[in-house]
Amino acid sequence: MTSSTRRPVLLRALLASACAVALLAGPAPSAPAAAQEAASAVQDLVLDNVSLAFGDTLVTAPKVTVSGTRLSRDDLLAILKSESKDAKDASKDSWPARLQRLDAGSLTMPELRVERRDGEKRQVVTYRDVAARTIRAGRISELTAAGATLSVEGAPQAGRGSYGRIRAEEVDLTALARLYSEAGSATTPFLRLYASLAVEAIAFIDERGTTVSIARLTGRDLSGRQTPATWRGAVEALGDGGLAEDDRAKRARAAGLLADLAEAVSVGSLEATDLKVKEVKGEDPLSFSIGRMSYAGGTEAAITLADVGFGAKEAQGKVGRLTLTGFSLEPTITALRRLAKAPAPADASPGKGAAPAQDPQEAELRRLTPVIGTLTLSDLGLDLAQAAVAPGPIASGDPLKAPKPVALPPLHIGLRGASMSFGPPKDGVPTESRFSLTGLTMPASAVEGVPGLGSLGLYGYRDLDLDATADTAWSEDKRELSFKELSLSGKDMGRLHLNATLGGIGPEVFDPDAAVSGFAMLSATAKALDLTLENGGLFERFIDAQAKVLSLKPDELRKEYVTASVIGVPVILGNSAAAKAIGAAMGKFVAKPGILSISAKAKSGEGLGMVDVSTAPTPAAVLDKLDVSAKAD
Repeated sequence: MTSSTRRPVLLRALLASACAVALLAGPAPSAPAAAQEAASAVQDLVLDNVSLAFGDTLVTAPKVTVSGTRLSRDDLLAILKSESKDAKDASKDSWPARLQRLDAGSLTMPELRVERRDGEKRQVVTYRDVAARTIRAGRISELTAAGATLSVEGAPQAGRGSYGRIRAEEVDLTALARLYSEAGSATTPFLRLYASLAVEAIAFIDERGTTVSIARLTGRDLSGRQTPATWRGAVEALGDGGLAEDDRAKRARAAGLLADLAEAVSVGSLEATDLKVKEVKGEDPLSFSIGRMSYAGGTEAAITLADVGFGAKEAQGKVGRLTLTGFSLEPTITALRRLAKAPAPADASPGKGAAPAQDPQEAELRRLTPVIGTLTLSDLGLDLAQAAVAPGPIASGDPLKAPKPVALPPLHIGLRGASMSFGPPKDGVPTESRFSLTGLTMPASAVEGVPGLGSLGLYGYRDLDLDATADTAWSEDKRELSFKELSLSGKDMGRLHLNATLGGIGPEVFDPDAAVSGFAMLSATAKALDLTLENGGLFERFIDAQAKVLSLKPDELRKEYVTASVIGVPVILGNSAAAKAIGAAMGKFVAKPGILSISAKAKSGEGLGMVDVSTAPTPAAVLDKLDVSAKAD
């Protein structure tokens, strides 16, 4: 796999490889057609041992055949010289200017080798049987290669790889050269680099033995826009330092470059099939696979993963389908622009006795959170290994005669569907979110240690089938956080539904500084709460289980609970009207379990704060500040 530290290296090599195919063809004459035809005729030319160096990249080809061109040998040799450093000749000698004049029927190379060195790092890509057909004004109708090999030395993840057949249509190498070497701005129009691209049988193995393979990779309509630093300049600058740099000026520079590049790329679609990653060394081998991965660009961008599988020593799993829609980098780009313009602090050191300030990098990186959109998942299956258990006490008391531990079957957890939706972020925190699970299945033994769920096995539930939802939203104008829905339901159990509104939630709650956001939460108030409990069989099982423990008949225990609800609950809560209403509703629900609803709303428009609760002498004093209603159906 390619580490993030080597992405600039690979990108520069890719750009160089693409440019090299057209550069070796040479320019078509710029004279009028009639005069040119008189000067030369269409011909085929062969060049041996061609070598082209630009920057730290060297491109070599043992043999280059150019067919159907009016170029002379001298024309070809002239185009292969290095760019002129003379400002007067820069415009006519630049790669875009040369490529603009390209015109040939075809160009073929049995071998094309692209080598780049960066200190002790060395990367070599060797293409086989390269052919470019119908070259007009730097645009290639069809570009193919029978395959390629890749070797990386000296990098953190050195390794080797290969590619199968490569094919691209409508490749504009003039546009690529302009992006690579010419500056532009946000108003510069996009340039299409290719109409389609297909690469087969991609494989790579690093020095640790980790392998990556892709059966086929395709893409359509890749376009780019020139940036102020040029693509080449931006990539090289990012290789010297990024957002993790301690130097504030370097972080600002990197932020601006990343924002430029993020806005300068447009992809119509991408698709990869049969992606596999395997790590065989170490104590815990890892495998990961995706049957199909696709990206569709445009206003309704979407990323889809299908037939996902993963496995390790302790876990095996699969996902039928995973889809992300509504994803947007706009907040990230805005944050990068702000970071690029922000001045460095005059004195970042805290004063004597002051608490240390939050790491500015942490706050900056948190604000880079994009709009995540909606993530949906279907058909999840997870098998978790369980530790072996002892079969029982040693009858003989001799440890040497102890029976071997019994291996338990894997713990299976399933999920029919799930979705997560996130709204625009505020300082890196989504202001809206909705999370839902449908058909979460597992053995009851899997939740034995979970509060509220650990006793389900005692109530006769062997397997669980649960649904859960959490829907929240924040209003900056009202300074409110709404829990529009918090619910949990189970098959043959029932449903618990809760919604609530908290006040006093301002923008400072989302401050990246944990001290600031934590202090702001102390000002939160409870404005409203609605709770609904719907019985679906769980209450009867609870009564039966408790009756057996207490050696009572279920009806006898139920009557005791009714009495405790009608008389005991009001006493505990202060015997106010609200307390009696709650007790009466609970008693009715216990007698005939159906639906229990309790609502509470703060009488004060500001809500009920933590101080109000902590300083209240009795529960009745708290209830006096609320409008409470309760009923059972």
